[in-house]
Parts: sequence; structure tokens; C-alpha cells
Amino acid sequence: MTPPASTPSTAQHIVFAIPGDLDTPTGGYVYDRRVIQELRERGVGVTHLEWGSSFPHPSAHDTAEAIAQLSAIDDLRVVLIDGLALGALEPAPFAAALTVTNTPVVALIHHPLALEGHLDDARRDELFRIERENLARCARVITTSAATAKVLVDEYAVPTSQITVARPGTDRPHYETLPGSPPLIVSVGSQSPRKGHDVLLRALGEITSLPWQAVIAGSARDEAHSLALHRLIEELGLAQRVRVEGGLSTTELHELYSRASVFALATRFEGYGMVFDEAMAFGLPIVSCAVGAVPDTVAPGAGILVPADDPEAFSAALRRVLTDEDQRRAMATASHQAGLALPRWSDTARIIAGVLDEAQRERMGW
Repeated sequence: MTPPASTPSTAQHIVFAIPGDLDTPTGGYVYDRRVIQELRERGVGVTHLEWGSSFPHPSAHDTAEAIAQLSAIDDLRVVLIDGLALGALEPAPFAAALTVTNTPVVALIHHPLALEGHLDDARRDELFRIERENLARCARVITTSAATAKVLVDEYAVPTSQITVARPGTDRPHYETLPGSPPLIVSVGSQSPRKGHDVLLRALGEITSLPWQAVIAGSARDEAHSLALHRLIEELGLAQRVRVEGGLSTTELHELYSRASVFALATRFEGYGMVFDEAMAFGLPIVSCAVGAVPDTVAPGAGILVPADDPEAFSAALRRVLTDEDQRRAMATASHQAGLALPRWSDTARIIAGVLDEAQRERMGW
């Protein structure tokens, strides 16, 4: 899982298959967009292959189109496939497509699809089977965190030697941090069950005696869950103190971070969690949950991590940060120092380019 050494570029042109709208304002899509941009700046030609938006629960039409496009790729190319699609393509047609094209495939796994928290047991088992079989047919696997890499080794039988971690890059803030009064609590994550905004809201309902305002920012990927969040805000009497935004642009998001006093995400699982790096880039104290890659991502001293699905513990952590000025200042200092050391997107692209080169060299027998 060590990044490959820098070598002259062999993979001069790659095909990057990504389902849905590349401009979707989520961490995974931001990662993919920035990788494309940085690879092109390194001189690698990147063809973006846009697969259907129905992934990771693809329609028959989107599946057939993806397989047809994959089968038609020039075998001199390297194919990079986002895990949102790879983990949902039925293994038999996927294997058949690889036989036709004979091109090396590299998987980009943000987090295994079977680990989405709202799935029923049958769908979870199905996604686990699909992703495990498809990963076995990939020349290399890229993950965004060591925690996800460990899951792939332990549960998906991917050899350690085939996995490379390419941690997301981080842009340095161009905004001066000016937290206001009352303190602003910011939570960034799609309005989906895995992000735990319902837990955050219940935790906020326990500290209404303290001065604070809160903003939850994230695209409404699950309309039913989004409606449930708005109902919960009303039930808890938080409508005057909590604002729910949709997906924000990078500029809007950075402006929000610059006004925040605390970053809080009651997530139920993260394969990486780019928002934590963003929060540390702005020097924010962090309150989150000790799940997935979060303990490895949030720098020591920068955050308080509690068990998932525990509104009382989350509330206690928020109360501590809001009321203990020394604690908040120490966490902010640790967060700021960690933010200064975060990798840039050029570092992420360099690692990925090395993996693509390795896959191509192996394909050519070098």
C-alpha cells in the first residue's frame, strides 16, 4: 500500500469511467474532478467516460451501455473505473467485456458500496458479492484511505500488493477565518442516512440552552431522508437555529468554513471523508464519530470522536467544545497545524499516475 515510485509516464492516455454527473457536489465527485484536472496538467490524456446516473443501482439500459462502452475501448489504453460503478456491474458481463478489450483496469474505491448503512441485508450481500468478484479482475486498486485499504484486504480478499492509497488533496484556504457570535456549527455531507445528520440534530436539541447557530450543507441525494430531516428540525424546535443548504460550490463552502467555530459530522461510516481535511485546512475543531477512516483522518488533538448513533455522546462533545474556551483553542491549533501538512491535489495525481503506469507496464510485459 506504499505509493509507487515516480517513473516516466507510460500511460499517456487513460479512460476514466464515472457514473452520473461529474459536477455533483459530493466528496467522491470532487475527488474524481480534481484527479482528471491534475492528470491532464501532468500531460496524461484523460477521456471521461460518463456512465448512467442510475448507478450504484443501475438500470438494465445503463448496465448494457456501460458494458458496450467498456468492450469498445482501445486495448492500448488504461481504464480507471470509479467504485460507484465497478461495485454494481454484474461480474459475468464485466468479465466478458474485459476479454474483448484486453485492457488493464484499475479500480478507484472511495468506500465499498456494501458499507452504505441504509441497505437491506439482501442488497448488501449482493453488492459485496459483485464488488469482491470485480475487484479480483482488476490489475490494480486505488483507495482514498488506509482504513478502506484494510477493509479490502480483510473482507474482499484484495492482495495488499495490488492496493495503493491516494489520499485526497486539499486546497489551501484563500479566506481569512472570522468566526462570529454566536458560534456557528457547520456540518457538510450529503443528506443521506450514512452522514448521520439526524443524530446531529438530536444532539443539538440537547444543547439549546447554549448560544449557537448551525448549518447543514449537502446535496439531497435521498429525497425521503431529506424530508425526514426537515421534519425532525421542526419537531425539535430548531427551525430558528438550524439551516439546511443543498450542495454548495467550492467558493460557497469555503466561505461557510471561514465563518464557522466548530465542524460537526455525526457520520455512521466514512471511507475517507474529505470534509475533515477541509475543516482542518481552516483550523476548525472537529466533533465526529470513531468510525471507518475518521480516526486516521482527523489529526490527534484536532477533534473529539464519539461512538456512532449516540446523540447524547455527540451532544456532550459539542457542549464541551462550545463551553471550554481553552479546549476549543487547543483543538483549533492542532487542526490548523495538521491542515498545513495536508497533501495537495498534485500529490494525489502523482500517486495515481504511478499506479496507471504500473498497470500499463505490466500489460506490455515491461
